[in-house]
Amino acid sequence: MTSTEKNISPAVIKRLPRYYRYLGALKQRNITRISSKELSERMKVTASQIRQDLNNFGGFGQQGYGYNVENLYTEIGKILGLDKSNEMIIVGSGNLGQALANYRDFNESFGYKVVAMFDVNPKLIGITVNGVEVRDIDDLEDFIKHNDIKIAALTLPQDQAPKIAKSMVNWGIKGFWNFAPVDLTLPESVTVENVHLAESLMTLTYNIRSREE
Repeated sequence: MTSTEKNISPAVIKRLPRYYRYLGALKQRNITRISSKELSERMKVTASQIRQDLNNFGGFGQQGYGYNVENLYTEIGKILGLDKSNEMIIVGSGNLGQALANYRDFNESFGYKVVAMFDVNPKLIGITVNGVEVRDIDDLEDFIKHNDIKIAALTLPQDQAPKIAKSMVNWGIKGFWNFAPVDLTLPESVTVENVHLAESLMTLTYNIRSREE
């Protein structure tokens, strides 16, 4: 049963990657099992919240034993779609796009593989970033259709992102990792995960100021 069919809260889904990250750290330390209480102390989330979250997907724990770290890590990975390679493209190959392409954990830890980058700048077209070639954006439609690409990271200026995103939906893109400082108006069947860096930084400075006052 999918999370949509079970009407699982978006807040629960948002917490899953954090569980995955903490369990991965436990694995690296060769910790084989952990209780919800111990995990709550590490993550600063209540033990009851952890149990409620995981019960949405079957529970995975055993009374008196807790959670098997390896098994829970694997199962959450499956829920997050990390049990298979997820190929993605980056549209916009400036500094931010290149930084994303150079982030090794995408492939090595999480199974996301950047297979192509695109840009309009002739100075960037043809260069290679972490083994990935930057292509002319005129080749974008053909590449998406012929390689069945479903995920795209957008690192474009805000005036360019909405138009190209709409076209990419028509070509087959199902999900956008949107770094452009603009909200995208797309069909409900398309998933958008916004990463607005300036807004995050503003939230940080607000919290600093409010605590100082």
